[in-house]
Amino acid sequence: MFRFDWAAWKKLPATERATLAKEFGEILGRWEHGNAAAGPEAHPNQSALFSQLGHKGDLTLIHFRNSLEDLNRAELEIAQSSIYPYLQLTNSYLSVVELGLYESSEKIYAQLAENGLEPGTSEWNAGIAEGTARTLASLSSRLFPSIPPAKYLCFYPMDRKRGEKVNWYTEPMADRRAMMHEHGLIGRRYAGSVRQIITGSIGLDDWEWGVDLFADDPIVFKKLIYEMRFDKVSAVYASFGQFFLSVRIPAASAPQWFDGILA
Repeated sequence: MFRFDWAAWKKLPATERATLAKEFGEILGRWEHGNAAAGPEAHPNQSALFSQLGHKGDLTLIHFRNSLEDLNRAELEIAQSSIYPYLQLTNSYLSVVELGLYESSEKIYAQLAENGLEPGTSEWNAGIAEGTARTLASLSSRLFPSIPPAKYLCFYPMDRKRGEKVNWYTEPMADRRAMMHEHGLIGRRYAGSVRQIITGSIGLDDWEWGVDLFADDPIVFKKLIYEMRFDKVSAVYASFGQFFLSVRIPAASAPQWFDGILA
């Protein structure tokens, strides 16, 4: 996330501003398409630009990459671009796309138990590995997503509480599974209007998860998040960071943004 130095930018001659904006738009255009043409099994390696609302910043860049090295290359390319002296970094968030497998894991365990397998045996472990691989294959498009084309983005980080009296990580697995099931039911009701991408950041950043919500109607963010506040997972066990709301800037329209125009 960046703040843009409008004062310094406006001191430049119009021709130089146009050249710098065009260069940045070309970088973004190359990133926006990524390698999606390589087929459905390939990670898209995309980036997307958003115009941030409010005082927390001006621009948000999202990078989806399949390695930390590729992610760092994107950062370095921006740092070496001619537009970078006018970008002041205000925030960043590093995380890995992940899926909650509470329900699918329960089904795998139940099936293995029905087949008479004992936990901890080689047969049990092999069954877990096979079932998990089968689940991940069926969920590949969610685990390696493209950046949704929606117009609006809502991002926020969050933690699960782990204090002396309320600690998510000391609750039995069955209880956590039941609470996550309730939590998930709310999200599914909004599946047609919101695309949600959950990313895990334990050991990578200051929070445990990042939540990206993409939608063409920004009011749906408020409805979804408000409704989720009443389930137990959020009401008792969740802590939230700042919320950031942004509007999509297609690569083709990026140069206009530097003229103060949101296409």
